[in-house]
Amino acid sequence: MSGHSKWSTIKHKKAAKDEKRGKLFAKLARGIEVAARDGGGDAAMNAVLALAVQKAKDASMPGENIERAIKRGTGDIEGAQYQEIWYEGYAPGGVALYVQILTDNRNRAASDVRTAFTRNGGSLGEPGSVAYLFEQKGYIIAGGDEEEVMLAALDAGAEDIRPSGKQFEIISAAADLGAVRDALAAVGIEMETAEVTQLASQAVAVEEDAARRVLQLLDALEDLDDVQGVFGNFDISDEVLEAVAG
Repeated sequence: MSGHSKWSTIKHKKAAKDEKRGKLFAKLARGIEVAARDGGGDAAMNAVLALAVQKAKDASMPGENIERAIKRGTGDIEGAQYQEIWYEGYAPGGVALYVQILTDNRNRAASDVRTAFTRNGGSLGEPGSVAYLFEQKGYIIAGGDEEEVMLAALDAGAEDIRPSGKQFEIISAAADLGAVRDALAAVGIEMETAEVTQLASQAVAVEEDAARRVLQLLDALEDLDDVQGVFGNFDISDEVLEAVAG
């Protein structure tokens, strides 16, 4: 779990850089479009859309961009037809990777993902080769007083709360993420990350040389326009992750 926490923190910081912002907004818009297409454009009646919109707001995505994405999803304005695909594979050091795709061109996505794996020391796996290691969960990184965090989160349906340095990892069912987030916000708890993610059931410790290659592959995958999320079961030292973040 610590590996997931540290990498989530670094991704959050990296995404805040101006050169990443445009690509991040495009990915967030795709998530909103698909959520609106599948469950309707009213966030009050569509929990998946509500989470996608909140994630976009957390990234400071302009409101007009969010509204356009919803309208593309509902068909009120013309937009691409995205389909979700999951790829499974391995990074250096035996790390399992689970890659979420939202694409309007399946062949392009397959080629780009395969190339990223091949050029960065990884390999694609067969369907089902690593998916069993991951489970969809609500995931929050928050700071604050331990007792206050625990009371608010557990009352709202959190399944687990774990210390992570000076912060806490809060795990919930994916459907309960919004309620837990709202409960923490209501008592003034600051949250660094609040997302639906894929958590690994077991972690693989990775030494420095392999760790750098793992992170290189993660960056290559996340830089692809069709990639919506990359999830891994690695556990990498603070020193290496801080070097990457810097």
